Amino acid sequence: MLRVANTCNALLQELQQIWMDIGETESEKDRMLIELEIECLEVYRRKLDEAANTKARLHQSVAAKEAELAALMASLGDLTIQSPINVDKKASSLKGQLMMVTPLVEDLKSKKEERIKQFADIKSQIEKINGEISGYNQITSTVSSLNLEEQDLSIRKLGEYQSHLRSLQKEKSERIQKVLAYVNDVHLMCSILGLDFGKTVSAVHPSLHDKSLEHATNISDNTLEGLENTILKLKTERKVRFQKLKDIVTSLFELWNIMNTTREEKQHFSRVASIIRLSEAEVVEPGALSTEVVQQASQEVERLNKLKTSRMKELVMKRRAELEELCFKTHIEPDPSTTFEKSNAMIDSGLVDPGELLAKIEAQISEVSNEALGRKEIMDRIDRWLSACEEEIWLEEYNMDQNRFSGGRSAHISLKRAERARITIKKIPSIVDNLICRTVTWEDDKNKLFLYDGARLVTILEEYKVSRIRKEEEKKRLRDQKKLQDLLLTEKESIYGSKPSPRRVSSFRKATNGTLTATPRRNSNGSPTPDLMTPRSYSGRQNGSFKDLRKLSTGPLNFVSIPKEDTISYSSVYSSEPASPPLN
Repeated sequence: MLRVANTCNALLQELQQIWMDIGETESEKDRMLIELEIECLEVYRRKLDEAANTKARLHQSVAAKEAELAALMASLGDLTIQSPINVDKKASSLKGQLMMVTPLVEDLKSKKEERIKQFADIKSQIEKINGEISGYNQITSTVSSLNLEEQDLSIRKLGEYQSHLRSLQKEKSERIQKVLAYVNDVHLMCSILGLDFGKTVSAVHPSLHDKSLEHATNISDNTLEGLENTILKLKTERKVRFQKLKDIVTSLFELWNIMNTTREEKQHFSRVASIIRLSEAEVVEPGALSTEVVQQASQEVERLNKLKTSRMKELVMKRRAELEELCFKTHIEPDPSTTFEKSNAMIDSGLVDPGELLAKIEAQISEVSNEALGRKEIMDRIDRWLSACEEEIWLEEYNMDQNRFSGGRSAHISLKRAERARITIKKIPSIVDNLICRTVTWEDDKNKLFLYDGARLVTILEEYKVSRIRKEEEKKRLRDQKKLQDLLLTEKESIYGSKPSPRRVSSFRKATNGTLTATPRRNSNGSPTPDLMTPRSYSGRQNGSFKDLRKLSTGPLNFVSIPKEDTISYSSVYSSEPASPPLN
């Protein structure tokens, strides 16, 4: 200041010297000095205003820094920092205060920026994980994901975000493990079922299979739900295919046993056959339940079924023939529902399973066998009766033989048989009566009729008794007629003294030609088939071969014509045969 004052005094003295040299008046000098003072005052005033403004700005800057410092401290949650202005406010100038607080503010600003970056990083991770969980896999920018006006940047708030992030990371990890487990299950079942794994999981979400995509594996609720539904569908499909294949394999084993399949043929399906020993969960071999395997096994069962049907058809026909043969031997009418024609038609049309039809025929055979066992006693008596009838027929033929006594030793044997036959024939009426009684008793016990070749046995026996009575009456009539003729011949001989010519005897025989017997006959295989007149044929067979074997006579009550012989032969028949006892 002293230097400035000396300078001003020197300039003023120089100015006054100039005025003196110019010759300025005192008034002019005073006026110019006053103007000079005024100008100096203006400069001082302007400088003062500038200084005041500077001070105000400094105060404002210091206040702003203090406010910024307080805001930063509040935002960062660090309240332990004390402002240096408050500590030494009076001892320092404004510029000093500003210089003290500015570094602190800058330091807190850098801390805030670092804290904001931390928050932004954590929030971006949170947003990313939330997006993956929610299914919107979009990563937002740090600026958009973070509220720039976030007031709370404290360590506590940062810890909360970090804790939330760790929770989400744990949930994400669990979801990833869950997704991987689901995907592994889908892969295993697709392998077992022979399905396209990539196509199956891609239908749930492309990221589960296509790893080239930008986004990571989707772990959203929709994906988890989709995988669960897919696994449920695959398990259902596995269960259906397993049961289907197991049923097919069961049928396959049954068909193998029925068809006597060789080991070499079975070897082709050994892989499929092994499934019957496993549970559903134990089937893990790739392709074990594929549609190809199921189809191949099904086609094999279909092939064997066709072969079985063909063979079963043959077996059905064979067993039906056995049934008819058994019925033929036991004189029982076979069930008409399983005849050859009907069985063929039912098998060819597929209306009935050949196995069921075979079982039905087997049951019929068993039923006929059991019935035959219950009829055995009566059938034995029928055989005895028919045997006696055959002996009666033989005896009649024997008595008609003119050379029966000229056969040497064979004649003696035939004579012995004739004697036995006469004894047996005498028993026929009692045999028939006894058979009728036992048959009636049997019918009462069984509560059904005793049928013999489709006709009631009692009816057959009653008709036989009637026919036998008629035969006896006819024989009596012929004997009486013979006696009368002999008497007439005797009278003629006594009158004319000569015997009638052979011509007259022959004509007489022609006039008296008649019938003799009505007895049942046996067929070629020994089965008794009474050949009697009945309202219907006793043979109910529709098969031609059985008709030939068991054909019954439709003539008049089985009366046999007497062969044309001379009178002596005719009379010898009745002279050698005793009359049958009357029927009681």
